Amino acid sequence: MKHSTSPTPNYPRSTSPLPAPANYQPTTASAAVKRYKYLRRLYKFDQMDFEFAAWQMVYLFVSPQKVFRSFNYRKHTKSQFARDDPAFLVLLCVWLFLSSICFALAIGLNWGQLVLFVLFVDFVDFIGAGIFVSTVFWYLINKYLRRDPGASEVEWGYTFDVHINAFFPPLSLLHCFQIILFNDVLQGHGFVPCLVANTFWLASVIYYLYITFLGYSNLPMLPNARVFLLPLPILVVVYLGTLMAKWNLSQMLMDFYHYRLF
Repeated sequence: MKHSTSPTPNYPRSTSPLPAPANYQPTTASAAVKRYKYLRRLYKFDQMDFEFAAWQMVYLFVSPQKVFRSFNYRKHTKSQFARDDPAFLVLLCVWLFLSSICFALAIGLNWGQLVLFVLFVDFVDFIGAGIFVSTVFWYLINKYLRRDPGASEVEWGYTFDVHINAFFPPLSLLHCFQIILFNDVLQGHGFVPCLVANTFWLASVIYYLYITFLGYSNLPMLPNARVFLLPLPILVVVYLGTLMAKWNLSQMLMDFYHYRLF
């Protein structure tokens, strides 16, 4: 009885007792492939998990650590930290759109200025600034903060996810909750309006820095994520300085938006 003398192919070993699926690929998808799949799903609302995205938004306020646990789970199941479901981004854009309209009406913009304001906020303040901040963080982290330069790089998509996670609480505080008090409390030149307005800004920036810290401390290749908390003492000093100088940051923001739209 003859046995085949052809060499046996070397398949990647698996620790699972189950056979690999027919479409199994041992290599991780490239960044371009991940980006293409993510963008393609932007128009497929039936494939988005909006319930889970809404849960994440709530927990970004009350317990942001739980949000990043889901990123760890995704790494183990899909070999990537970054989101592959754009539902959170879609909900954030809707929230930004609605809150910007309320914000524009609260500061007394007419309908033409309202349209310009919403376009500025959506495409410049959110998308443009988000891409810029994410790219800067992606470059600096991979160049200076990784434990081992030979280790895997932090995905750009993950830095963008960390940014929009950290962006949501400040957006809600400054574009929604603050506006409720704008006409009655914040719009003034005394100490109390300055205190309330600047405290909103202090809480917003602390939220952003803390959630950013949580996002990057979640990565095993970044042992020095505490660097993102270093601005906190400087932030408190600046906050106290604005109170002593009676600089109402919210009023300055309103004046800036009026200047930019006229």
